[in-house]
Amino acid sequence: MNATERSAGATSPGTGTGTDTGTTMIRLRLPTHLRRLAGVDGELRLDVAGPATLGSVLDAVEERHPVLRGAIRDHTTGRRRPYVRFFACEQDLSHEPPGSVLPPAVVRGDEPLLVVGAMAGG
Repeated sequence: MNATERSAGATSPGTGTGTDTGTTMIRLRLPTHLRRLAGVDGELRLDVAGPATLGSVLDAVEERHPVLRGAIRDHTTGRRRPYVRFFACEQDLSHEPPGSVLPPAVVRGDEPLLVVGAMAGG
């Protein structure tokens, strides 16, 4: 993570509960091709206002890095793109609704939310 990513709006982990209306710092790991597209190195730390949900994290990353709009989820429907998956705490969150609160360890900042590019082929 470069100095800009560390300092841009980062707060201390555990500043929110995930269900309150305050701000929570979420750690986010993107696959290499999305990090390159966004021009970032390493793990992102995003301030998420309100409940820490999958949707609010995606809103925050797209607001901070507009070039990612449409790369992770569809512009029109907001649905996850095919071959993109979300994981946290060894759980596949890919099929969870956008309003689902993230696992407590992610909300506390102990664990990152992972965006993974799925593989296909045989």
